Amino acid sequence: MTSADFLEGQSKDCSDTPTSEHRMGDTAGPRPLERSVLILYGSETGNAQEVAEELGALTERLHFVTHVSELNLCKPESLSLYTFVIFVTSTTGQGDFPANARSFWKSLLLKKLPATFLNGVNFTCFGLGDSSYPKFNWAIRKLYKRLLQLGANEIYPTGEADQQHPEELEGTFLPWMTDFRKHLLGRHPLPAGQHPIPEDVQLPPKWKLHLVKESDPVPTLQAGVANEYQASADEHPGLHHLDHDSRPIPHSLSATLTENRRVTPRKHWQDVRHITLTVPDTVSYVPGDMIAITPKSSPVDVQTLIDLMGWNNQADQQVSLVPTGNIPSPPPILGLDSYPNLTLRALLTDYLDIKGIPRRSFFATIAHYTNDEMHKERLLEFTNPQYIDELWDYTTRPRRSILEVLHEFDTVKIPWQHAISVLPAMRARQFSIASGGTRKQTADGNTRFELLIAIVKYQTVIKRIREGVCTKYLSVLRPGSTLQVQLQPGGLKSSVQQLTAATVLIGPGTGVAPLRSMLWEKAALVQAYREQNPGVSPPIGPTVLLYGGRNRESDFFFEEEWTELSKLIPLQVLTAFSRDQQRKVYVQDTVRENFSLFFRLLHDMQGSVYICGSSGRMPQAVREALIEAFQHGGAPLPGQPFTRSQAEGYLAGMEQSGRYKQETW
Repeated sequence: MTSADFLEGQSKDCSDTPTSEHRMGDTAGPRPLERSVLILYGSETGNAQEVAEELGALTERLHFVTHVSELNLCKPESLSLYTFVIFVTSTTGQGDFPANARSFWKSLLLKKLPATFLNGVNFTCFGLGDSSYPKFNWAIRKLYKRLLQLGANEIYPTGEADQQHPEELEGTFLPWMTDFRKHLLGRHPLPAGQHPIPEDVQLPPKWKLHLVKESDPVPTLQAGVANEYQASADEHPGLHHLDHDSRPIPHSLSATLTENRRVTPRKHWQDVRHITLTVPDTVSYVPGDMIAITPKSSPVDVQTLIDLMGWNNQADQQVSLVPTGNIPSPPPILGLDSYPNLTLRALLTDYLDIKGIPRRSFFATIAHYTNDEMHKERLLEFTNPQYIDELWDYTTRPRRSILEVLHEFDTVKIPWQHAISVLPAMRARQFSIASGGTRKQTADGNTRFELLIAIVKYQTVIKRIREGVCTKYLSVLRPGSTLQVQLQPGGLKSSVQQLTAATVLIGPGTGVAPLRSMLWEKAALVQAYREQNPGVSPPIGPTVLLYGGRNRESDFFFEEEWTELSKLIPLQVLTAFSRDQQRKVYVQDTVRENFSLFFRLLHDMQGSVYICGSSGRMPQAVREALIEAFQHGGAPLPGQPFTRSQAEGYLAGMEQSGRYKQETW
C-alpha cells in the first residue's frame, strides 16, 4: 500500500484506516496494516496527550506507521485495523474519563456488544492519576477491564503514573516506556539490515509555518498582542491591562470580566482574587462545574524569545500552518486555522506556552538545533532515563521555564518554521466556580461565574521568582476585558437529594470555592420550597462547613456570607486557622475535635462529605480523621463501636455510593 493510500484513509478519523486486503475486497475481512500502531488518548489538561505523542515518537523510531488521536475521534470497530493499540488516559473527578474520551467509553458499554467484539485487537494501556484521590487511575483500570471483556488481547502490562510520585509523571512513565520499547523490539523485530532511528536523528515535524506572502508587517494590535490600557491608579489599582480575547477557541463562551478584586490584605503573603465573569447568554451549571481559561504569554516574554531565536524579521509577517509528509496528524492547536491574520508573534502570544516547565521530549527536540557539542551532549543527557533525577533537579524542582532553558542553552536556534512543532501548546487552566443559586444570574439576566483564584508567585530553591502563567495573566486584567472561556463539568455531581440531606463540606483556602457554590444552591432550593409551601419548614438536613486557612484576619474567605447563609439554611461553620496559635491546627484536627458531630451527620443521618482544595497531604489526612470519627464518634449498635477495619469499610461504602467525593488540584 502506498503512503497516498494511507493518507486517503486517514483524512477523517482513525476508523477510516484501510488495509490493502480491505481495499482489494477481501471477503474474509480486513487484517491489520503491517507494522502499524494507533495511539489513543483521553486528556483533560494536556498531560495524557503529551504522553501519547511521546509514545508516538517512540513507535515512529521503531518504523511503525503511527497515528495519534483523541479517543472520541475513533470508532471501536476500527481498532483491529492496526498491529496494536496504545490507550493513554488520565482520570478526572470521581474516577471519570476526560471529556474527549467519554463518547468512546460509552460506545464500549453498549449491551449488544458480544464478548468477541474486539477479538484480534492487541493493546496496552498507560494511565495518569493522583493517588490522593480515592479512585486513583480508575479510568484506565475500567477501560482495561472492558477491553478484556470484549475479547481484546493485552500485549504488555498497564502502566500507571502518580502525580504524587517524587518525580511526578516521569518517575513512572520513563521506566515503563523504556521497558515497553524493549518489548516491542522483541515482539516485532526489525527486518535484517534495518535499525531503529537513533535519538540523535530528528524526526520530521508534522506541521510547519509558512509565510503567506511577502507583505507589510501585521500591526501587533491586529495580531492580538499588546492591546494595553493604562488605567488610572484610582480607577483600578494594579489592573493595567485591558484585553479583548478574539481567539477562536472551540466550545468557548465570550465572557466579560466585571470584577477582579483582591480579598487578602496587601501585606498578606498570598494574593487571592475574587474574579467575576458574565456572559449575555443563559447558561446552566451546577456546583462543582469549572471554568477553563486559556492564558496568554506576556509581550515582554515573547519579544525576549524572538530576540533570542533571531526571529525579528519574520515575527510580524502573516503565516499559515501547513502539514508535512504523507501521514496526516491532528492539527496541534484546534481553532488556529480560523485565527485572522496569524503572525509568529501572535502565535507565541496567544497559543504557545514559552513559560511552562519543559518535558523530557523538549530537550530531545532542541538538541537538534545546536552545533555546540557540549550543549548537545548536555541536552541529550536530560533525555536519558538513567538521569531522570538530574532532569527533575534542573526543571521541576526549581520550576525552570522553557524560556530560561533556551536562554541558558543560547546556541540553540530553532527555525521559526518549526516553532509550532517544538514549543508546547498553551493549555487551559481550570478553576472551580464559586457561585450558585441566586448568584448565578446578574440583575439584568446575564449569567454570572464567580471564581476564587490564588495568584501563583513564589521564590524557588534557586532564588528566582516564579509566577503562574494563567494567574499572572489574570492578575492585571482590568474590568471590561473579554475572555474566551470554556464551561466544563466537574466531578462533584451533587444531586438535589444530597444537597437537601445532611452534608459535610471541607475546604481549606481556595478549596472553599465549589463549596460556596453548593451552599448558595442549597439556599435557592430552600427559598423555592418556601415559596411553593408557605408556612411549611423545608425538609433540609444540617450542613457543616469546615474551613481552613492561616489567619482568620487574612484569609477567612466569604466570612460575612457564612453568617448570611446560616439564616437561610441550617449551617454550622467550623474553622481551623493554622497560624493563629502556637500549635498549628488543620482541618483534620478540627474533625478530631468533633468526632461525635461527624459520626452523627455521616453515619446516623447518612449524609455526604465533599473535600476540596490542595491535592497534597490534606485529602489523605482528612480521610484518616474521618475513619477515626467512625471508630470513636459513636456506634452503629449500642456499645458496639466500629473497629478500624469496619470504619474503613464504612468509608469505602460511602465512596461507592457517591457519598464521599473529592475535588482537589
